[in-house]
Amino acid sequence: MGGLCAALVLAWWAGTAPAGGEAALRSARASPSGAPAGLPAASVWEPYDRPAQYAVVKEADVPIPMRDGTVLKADVYRPKAPGRFPVLLTQTPYRKDVVGGHLYFVERGYVHVVVDVRGTGKSQGTWEAFGEAEQRDGYELVEWAARQPWSDGNVGGWGVSYAAANQLLTAAQQPPHLRAIFPIAPVADGYRDIAMTGGAADLSFIPLWLGLVLGDSSGGPAPMPVVAWTRVLLGEDVAYDGPFWRLRSPIEVADRIRVPVFIVGGLHDLFQRGEPLLYERLKTRVPAKLLMGNWAHLNLGAGLPADGVPPLDRIALRWFDQYVKGMDAGADRMPSVTQYVLGRGRFEVQPDWPHPDLAVRRFYLRSGRGLDVRPPAKPEPGDRVFLAGFSGTAGAEAAYTTPALDRDLFVSGPIAAHLWVSTTGRDAVLRVRVEDVSPDGRVEELTAGRLVLSLRAVDPAKSRIVHGEMIQPWHPFTKESRLPVESGVPVPVDVEIFPTNGVIRAGHALRISISASPVPRLALPDAVASLGATVDILHDPIHPSFVRLPVLP
Repeated sequence: MGGLCAALVLAWWAGTAPAGGEAALRSARASPSGAPAGLPAASVWEPYDRPAQYAVVKEADVPIPMRDGTVLKADVYRPKAPGRFPVLLTQTPYRKDVVGGHLYFVERGYVHVVVDVRGTGKSQGTWEAFGEAEQRDGYELVEWAARQPWSDGNVGGWGVSYAAANQLLTAAQQPPHLRAIFPIAPVADGYRDIAMTGGAADLSFIPLWLGLVLGDSSGGPAPMPVVAWTRVLLGEDVAYDGPFWRLRSPIEVADRIRVPVFIVGGLHDLFQRGEPLLYERLKTRVPAKLLMGNWAHLNLGAGLPADGVPPLDRIALRWFDQYVKGMDAGADRMPSVTQYVLGRGRFEVQPDWPHPDLAVRRFYLRSGRGLDVRPPAKPEPGDRVFLAGFSGTAGAEAAYTTPALDRDLFVSGPIAAHLWVSTTGRDAVLRVRVEDVSPDGRVEELTAGRLVLSLRAVDPAKSRIVHGEMIQPWHPFTKESRLPVESGVPVPVDVEIFPTNGVIRAGHALRISISASPVPRLALPDAVASLGATVDILHDPIHPSFVRLPVLP
């Protein structure tokens, strides 16, 4: 299984070769800039490449001693030539010998050091994902790379997913010889982005990921991620936000980063929520860029070049040539924000994220499963979904749809659903999807969000308010913030829906689909006790339910 995970990472890698609190982050206000919603990417992006110059030599299983005597193992890929070269560092739990070196960079004058993080692959120690020891290792690995006889003392960071987050956590420690990083698909907030989205445990990706990483384990005590995930399922303290998750969340230390950062993400990626938030946090402090494609986690960079946007390795080469190698490569001229536009099928350059010209438009849930910009003016019957299982796809759902649009609707940024709901169960998870319905009835999900009813408390100071409308609620997700769920009593719920960037074209319809499931924490009786219960969705003048969409002209 571990080999499978590493193979998937390798497949992605090969495919790209020719490819502290959030208060400040959330308080952005939109202000008209006069800039267009987007420019064709081809009109702004410039091609960049250099010819290969070197053959490659590999040194396998190079020992790197850490401060506590633990020895990490690295594979070092170097230009087959005398001299000193800048270094790119990748820290991975997916086995360095399978991930391999990115030879495109080595052939152009970089050393690539790929390290098994402690407790994985051939490295000693106990794996504690993004723990204090692993983070400190990142600092020492940068400084080790800078001291080697084949190094010119300048180090950059490169890698995807886990290796992307490690770049940010390493950069936050400010190792003196780190010059720039290029994180592809980094997590920002470990709790909200993936593990406990909306306060509900991820029962699909996280257990699979643990199995893949640990599949080649030789036994011994269970590593920290397994112990932690068991505690999550049992409803213990790590099922709530707190020090455990903040330690492992790059967004908490982004203010300490002092080097240029190029962030690559995907509109369907596991971390689509956090990738633009990291850019937003960094852009006023360091040179920062954001590229969001029509990608999921295992195909990031697929389809490039497209619309003038180069392959990822060409973009990274330009970034590293300027900020690590010290060349005048024009990396500062690359667009700050480039996003794929769903519905238009192309990349466009935007002035910033979030777009400075976004407005907020409400769409109200209405009787007959309608969706309208007008609020209900008279009593309307509510709709009901059943808590039929542990999966958010089990049981009934309610789908609310507009008539065919008479003009394009451009949605760009985070979304919020404000819903009035009641349940006959003890608790429930709401899942809200934003969908595009084509004239022939085909449905395409643009984005989604979910929330545990008992964890619905909102901190307005950390939420994103635009023109007086909350489009990105921030939930504390602490045990102390839990609110009662009384059978049959309506409560207002604000569901954070992850950001998207797309156009619902004229003739298509906007659909909001809502489903519910029991809370997936095994030791709590709420889940079993709620099987067969119902969730009622209200939409009347006293209990108006609606979604707030960030729209562009």
